[in-house]
Amino acid sequence: MENKVGAFICEGCDIAKSLDIEKLVGIAKGDSEVSVCQTHGILCSPEGLDAIRSSIKNDGLNKVMVAACSERVFPEAFDFGRDIFVERVNVRERVAWCHTPNDEDTQMLAEDCIRMGLAKVKNGEPPEPFIEETTKDIMVVGGGMAGMNAAKLAADAGYKVFIVEKEAQLGGWARKFKKVFPKHPPYPELEDSGCDKLISEIEAHENITVHLSTTIEKTTGQPGKFEIDLQGSAGSTHLQIGSIVQATGWKPYEPEKLTHWGYGVSPDVITNIQMEEMVANGGIKRPSDGKAPKSVAFIQCAGSRDPEHLPYCSAVCCRVSLKQARYVREQLPESQVFILYKDIRSPAQYERFYAWVQEDDNLFFTKGEIASVTKKGDKVAIGLEETLLGEDIKIEADLVVLATGMVPSTKVEEEEVEAPSEDEEATEVSQDKDGDTADGKKEATSAEKGAKILNLTYRQGTDLPTLKYGFPDSHFICFPYETQRTGIFATGSVRAPMDLASTANDAAGAALKSIQTVEVIARGEAVHPRAGDLSYPEFLMQRCTQCKRCTEECPFGALDEDDKGTPLPNPLRCRRCGICLGACPERIVSFKNYNVNMMSDIVKAIDIPDEFEEKPRILVFICENDALPTLDMAGMARLQYNSMVRFIPLRCLGSMNTIWINDALASGFDGILLLGCQKGDDYQCHFIRGSELADYRMGNVRDKLKQLVLEEERVQMVELAITDYDKVPKILDDFLEVIEGVGPNPYKDM
Repeated sequence: MENKVGAFICEGCDIAKSLDIEKLVGIAKGDSEVSVCQTHGILCSPEGLDAIRSSIKNDGLNKVMVAACSERVFPEAFDFGRDIFVERVNVRERVAWCHTPNDEDTQMLAEDCIRMGLAKVKNGEPPEPFIEETTKDIMVVGGGMAGMNAAKLAADAGYKVFIVEKEAQLGGWARKFKKVFPKHPPYPELEDSGCDKLISEIEAHENITVHLSTTIEKTTGQPGKFEIDLQGSAGSTHLQIGSIVQATGWKPYEPEKLTHWGYGVSPDVITNIQMEEMVANGGIKRPSDGKAPKSVAFIQCAGSRDPEHLPYCSAVCCRVSLKQARYVREQLPESQVFILYKDIRSPAQYERFYAWVQEDDNLFFTKGEIASVTKKGDKVAIGLEETLLGEDIKIEADLVVLATGMVPSTKVEEEEVEAPSEDEEATEVSQDKDGDTADGKKEATSAEKGAKILNLTYRQGTDLPTLKYGFPDSHFICFPYETQRTGIFATGSVRAPMDLASTANDAAGAALKSIQTVEVIARGEAVHPRAGDLSYPEFLMQRCTQCKRCTEECPFGALDEDDKGTPLPNPLRCRRCGICLGACPERIVSFKNYNVNMMSDIVKAIDIPDEFEEKPRILVFICENDALPTLDMAGMARLQYNSMVRFIPLRCLGSMNTIWINDALASGFDGILLLGCQKGDDYQCHFIRGSELADYRMGNVRDKLKQLVLEEERVQMVELAITDYDKVPKILDDFLEVIEGVGPNPYKDM
């Protein structure tokens, strides 16, 4: 398609006051493919937008470059339809607002921005959505409160829902609870769980089909086209599903590991789960002799908040003990109750419930660390240290209840992992060795331990990846329901420990995300974080060397492979991060609006002064997710930083192909900086592994620098949190100081 490019330059928001607009117009008009170049006082105004639309129509433009404010501002306003490729060039936040007005270097920066924008727009094409016939049916795995709430909400919204529950009944743990702590104001009285009512609604709902005593034998395919094989008491069933909500809940922490807290010392040391069962089945009695206890001690954080057991707080244990203390006081009015705690955590309105329980004179609360739990005659003796009383104390009780924590159903213990077969032991973990499917794809052996719940045929594993505590992964800051498996959402206590009220809210969020997914997938759009993106990766397979880097590095399982290692794309799983583009040494991966040649031309479009001008050039590849907003925020705060720097936004730092660094060094850039999201558990890359992969690839970059006889300091990587905008000037200045120390790139003017 012939390029008919229009360049539009805004003069508002101090742009015209800081820059020579006529010179910018001259740069644009000097490009042979620019058909039209116009300026306007305020391009985002109705009049400015109408001027662009009019030019598109009258001049037959198919590509538009808008030099104005950040691409993050008014994105809908500058959308001129699917057939028009639009590139936003930020000369406001990143030029006019953060550099000296009417300065030579500021002007040179703006002119380079115009050149870079034109290079991108000339190399890009409007993306065409990947559309296939899909289904909008939703499967909910798990029939507890989270699963039932998610299913009902999706079904009420008009979607067909299938619930798959491994047990013979719906309800999960909630069905076993006699009462739950209060969910409604003024929060004093224990309540029914609402489980029976919800089960009735589920069973009567015309849009919900329930499969009980059923497990998932295999899950293949991709969002909108998942193929599910179920195995139940009635035989096998096959489903076609659009998205999946995993609500498989939790299991109690193994009490056998809690010997320090007295489990196994006496039959009268039980868990909070055993206490709940006892209450539901006839009353509170000592297991040792069947007598009603006259004193009951609750030990909080039994294994929780302990690096040797559960390092996290299970969120509900304190309130469960408060509830069970009420059980004891109601059933045994003469009894004495002790609650021994590290801290009592009863947040928000539940504080009123805590206060109500405290009013009972026969309830004794004390803070302390458990020193010992021993059997003393027919009682259990508990020794406490570091108490609020300032001295060690000992409490004797007829019955001891351990507040054990919640473990996600996705957590797999070492002893639960099946030993690999001889064939698997002889094969690298990254290879898929379960056999070939009919279409030639390799099915997944779990590359990481899987709980065998979904039984995915993804090359990365059979189930959702898990964090270090065993919870399914998510971007816990920005996208709490998301997992690395596109179209599969975790909810309820499988995602994080939570109570039933929080579970209902959480299930609503996951249901809405599953609905959003089936709708956007049907339109060929991406889900988070590039929601609405119509592009998808295309592969020039003739040049593929089967190196498998793209299949191994894709964080979302969007690429399977055949037995030769050739990638087999699953476009509906793709999040459009471009990590496969960055991984490929043969550069066979491209997007219509984001590709290797485009980025190389952008690099080459930047004017490089010769070394005698003493104007070094720093190129910064910057992640669009968190690092780029910090740059805009620095501009909005009018923070001044060095005008020798040129920025190229990337979809993800992991999408950076090292050829771009080679091109930049060969073009004469004195230094290259990579700015990306912080990696790790404390702050996550939006595409999970992008920053980690970029850091890993820096090894290849260092090898290239040695090959070119260039200093390693010329290429560095820095991670930014979105709140680090005030650090941007110093980061750039510090790097420029390093570059000035090593001197100009010797490849200038070559």
